[in-house]
Amino acid sequence: MVPLKNKVLSPDATVRDAIALIERTRRVIVAVVGEEHRLLGILSDGDIRRSILAGNSLDGPVSNAMTINPIKANHGLKSDALARQMIAAGIVAMPIVDSDGRFVNIVQIDDFVEERGNNLSANGFWGAVIMAGGEGRRLLPFTTNRPKPMIEIGGVPLLERQVRGMVAAGLKRIYISTNYLGHLIEEHFGDGATFGAEIHYLREKEKLGTAGSLTLLPERPDGPLLVVNGDVLTASDYGHFLDYHIEQEAYMSLAVIEYTVEIPFGVVKLDGTKAVGLEEKPSQGFMCNAGIYVLQPEALDLIIPDKFCNMTEIISAAINKQHIVSVFPIHEFWTDIGNPQDLERARQQFRGSRNE
Repeated sequence: MVPLKNKVLSPDATVRDAIALIERTRRVIVAVVGEEHRLLGILSDGDIRRSILAGNSLDGPVSNAMTINPIKANHGLKSDALARQMIAAGIVAMPIVDSDGRFVNIVQIDDFVEERGNNLSANGFWGAVIMAGGEGRRLLPFTTNRPKPMIEIGGVPLLERQVRGMVAAGLKRIYISTNYLGHLIEEHFGDGATFGAEIHYLREKEKLGTAGSLTLLPERPDGPLLVVNGDVLTASDYGHFLDYHIEQEAYMSLAVIEYTVEIPFGVVKLDGTKAVGLEEKPSQGFMCNAGIYVLQPEALDLIIPDKFCNMTEIISAAINKQHIVSVFPIHEFWTDIGNPQDLERARQQFRGSRNE
């Protein structure tokens, strides 16, 4: 067990506070306590993302997002009994309380076993595909002599940051889809051994889009497949994404980011020809595709071999067939390098740090 004295939240703490506490304590849940340190609820990564989808702000109180009356265990239970209780309930963490309901600690399954089960962490993916075949015309002249994913961010190629992030999360089998100047990518990564991975290449003879190259996989996956666009960089946890995908029993899942549009004028509300209201410089938030996906093997059947196909077409087809397409909101760092301004922002984020 990891002692967590004073590492709890009050009900008026913000969801942003909860995110910071989860990151600092490296626990997958945090406890919310009230008077006399009595447990009021818990907040997990999934709770936070569901709250975002419900339209709640990260600066809102945790009481709006927390799970009330969570599964909990009594203080004094031995480790093997705690592990059995979590396995039986299908959970990876739970709070410990005393006989009066006062919070004592948080335990999670990896306190008792060396590795989480394959269905509960990023090593539960069958593998990952990074789409790295694009030309990056909007980034000329940076992409004159190199593929867009090989542009350096803080002295390290973006694609290398992606690969190292996947390996750190437990993903070892990685396919890289290549087209434009693909030989430079292969020369850099080789078979992946230097990076702790097993890297293979899906060589596009012609451009196949952000989904078409998945038909080049040498075998059909027998588990969830992670697909990442080669121009995105994120600190989001792939294991959390997989957990969420499994929890939602999804056919496919897409990560999204919130993008806010600021309107620089007063907006007039109309009823016919009459003004009935005026809102000064409003803003509106949209959930936008972040270029990161989890697919069940069956979703690959929606792709026609040797045909240009973008992931958006697969998402639309899955929705039309009434398959479950879940949405995973990213609240961690995320950026892409679609244009020179985006590239500069990414470089500012990693300036002076080759190993972030």
